[in-house]
Amino acid sequence: MKKVTAYLVRHGQTYMNLYNKVQGWIDSPLTEKGIRDAKNAGERLKGVNFNAAFSSDSGRAIDTARLILRANPHNMNIVSYQYPELREQFHGYFEGNDLNQMWQFVGAQVQKTSEKEVLKDFGLERARDLIHRADLYNNAENNAMFWERLNFGFDKIRQNTEDGQQILIVSHGMTIRSIVDRYAPDLDTGVPIANGAITKLIITDDDIKVEWANKLGEIK
Repeated sequence: MKKVTAYLVRHGQTYMNLYNKVQGWIDSPLTEKGIRDAKNAGERLKGVNFNAAFSSDSGRAIDTARLILRANPHNMNIVSYQYPELREQFHGYFEGNDLNQMWQFVGAQVQKTSEKEVLKDFGLERARDLIHRADLYNNAENNAMFWERLNFGFDKIRQNTEDGQQILIVSHGMTIRSIVDRYAPDLDTGVPIANGAITKLIITDDDIKVEWANKLGEIK
């Protein structure tokens, strides 16, 4: 069975993150802190001999991947891919709105007023369905749509890697937390994935194992 080791990184802080706005498919540049987030991740990962790098096609993920790879002594030999399947979940009508206001609107369906309350009582996957249901234009991804897309992205990664390889993946906070929640729920402590944090995956032909998640310090 093929095994690929993946270091999965959340992109650096963006202006939309700083302003507490909903940011899924909508994009914004990295802040100065976001650039530092990416460079710090690059320093922690510079000892990994990557065979390939994958990111979503969002600018913030592409820029973060580029800054990480710049610190790697093998960067000239690393092939990079950008896949829309690795994007953050799509929030439809709520994209670009105030994050707290979105959760108040979404939570009203179930008598909750905050993201923390909704996620505590309903979990990430059911919360995604609530966002879809609350979207006035019916464009936000529901849970099935989100996983169909993301699973296809992992299949594309499998098709472009070989047994024993090490790869970089740069994606997004809720997407990474959803991966951890599904494949290693004990590691999802309810703490959001930090900008620049690293999660280690073992990707096989038909499964994903999460070895550890959401690390900002030294990695092994």
